[in-house]
Amino acid sequence: MMIRSLVKSAFQTGCLSVESEGLIHQVLRNRCYQSTDLIALTALDDGIRSGKIKPEAAAHRPLEFAALSHSR
Repeated sequence: MMIRSLVKSAFQTGCLSVESEGLIHQVLRNRCYQSTDLIALTALDDGIRSGKIKPEAAAHRPLEFAALSHSR
């Protein structure tokens, strides 16, 4: 649920904060996510790539989560 909430907030504000990105990575590292969170991450990635969401981090790297969908 946490990832989906963070993604929803990013779409509402048009910005992915450094804190939100850090929390997303922490949840992914701890494998505390559900398949619906991965769907939300796909939407977030699409939003960033299309410019609908601007990452707050100056040196933003695209989210790398695709491999995680196969590990759970």
